[in-house]
Amino acid sequence: MGYIKYEEKGKIGTITLNNEKQRNALSLELIKEFDVLLSEIARDRRVNVVVIQAEGKVFSSGHNLREIDGRPEEEVRHLFDECQILMENLRKIPQVVIAKVHGIATAAGCQLVAASDLAIASEEAKFAAPGVHIGLFCSTPAVFISRNLGRKKAAELLFTGDFISAEEALIHGLVNKVVPHDQLDEETEKFAASVARHSLPVLEIGKKQFYTQLQFEDFDALRYSSKVISESSQLPDAVEGIKAFLEKRPAQWSDRREEALKGESIS
Repeated sequence: MGYIKYEEKGKIGTITLNNEKQRNALSLELIKEFDVLLSEIARDRRVNVVVIQAEGKVFSSGHNLREIDGRPEEEVRHLFDECQILMENLRKIPQVVIAKVHGIATAAGCQLVAASDLAIASEEAKFAAPGVHIGLFCSTPAVFISRNLGRKKAAELLFTGDFISAEEALIHGLVNKVVPHDQLDEETEKFAASVARHSLPVLEIGKKQFYTQLQFEDFDALRYSSKVISESSQLPDAVEGIKAFLEKRPAQWSDRREEALKGESIS
């Protein structure tokens, strides 16, 4: 039996972590299965948004420590290298990724939330980077945690190892929305639909531009972004979208892969 499930509804695909017995740990097998699925989703281009959720009480407890305990360094490095590939694919796929967090997300589970493009959480969700408690600092989760939260709050999460509430996660930028637990499904569907209604080629270009410009100094970022928006203005969905706006009618997106391929010159 696989460790994840996948289903599509319209332009929204939902990945469900399905290993409640191991608290949805990011084991090597789960990571590889997850990565293969992401590659298929990116290739097929049937959906515009990917929602990541989990079954059971825990969203994800992070890595399976049994795959680290007593293992030689090269085996441990292989585990983290595979997880790195997964995180890179979350960033590279054209779809916008939304983490839907209903319960506890710790260590690499918290990293998964932070690495997603957007996140929505139940009021009952909690987040932690507890590696310091077991003598293995959460070095890899720290990368995305420190790029979501303010520096002092990120340091607090990492150096204390203690939980923060969903409300704290919202205030400090780890999640976009916090909703009542019994409304999480409905609110996530609305949130995902607000993104999925747009053109996939446009979302793909926008996702790449957003993360790329963050690496630059302000005016280098502006120069790069000016190039992107100028080139993007010539793409079929931009032409259609502008015409539709001026003509006061709904746009008819093509969602054709060739549009995105044209956009690959944008770098």
